[in-house]
Amino acid sequence: MFLDAIDKKLLVLLQTDSKKTTKELSVKLNLSVTAVYERIKKLEREGVIHHYAALVDKTKIEKGFVVFCHLKLIQHTKEFLTRFENEVVQLPEVLECHHVSGDYDYILKVVVKDMEAYREFLVTKLTTLQHIGSTHSTFMINEVKNTTVISFS
Repeated sequence: MFLDAIDKKLLVLLQTDSKKTTKELSVKLNLSVTAVYERIKKLEREGVIHHYAALVDKTKIEKGFVVFCHLKLIQHTKEFLTRFENEVVQLPEVLECHHVSGDYDYILKVVVKDMEAYREFLVTKLTTLQHIGSTHSTFMINEVKNTTVISFS
């Protein structure tokens, strides 16, 4: 899908604050409210915008312990990969799961309350999944940048 300059600016505005009204957006884009509404609907229909979400402060809900868990599978057949992926998406502690190249097969972003909760997650949930060969955990010390805004520049 071709995105013109107005579409790109609209997407940045929506990524920054999706609660802005079409009237507020129309003022910033110098377009009519109807034109902004139609552009948003087109972006949703085309799948450029696939959902809206509230961003939650992890520390305020006692999920501030962030772990990047690197996983190796024992085999790399399509069946093993598919089974692992189907199982890992069911774990609510896992915010992200990326199939990667290099020394590991997957990197998971896990959020829990603390080290004890992570150990419990690792022992009772993650390592019970089939076909996991090894794990390597890296703990976040400080979050320097975390954004959901994709830039067009």
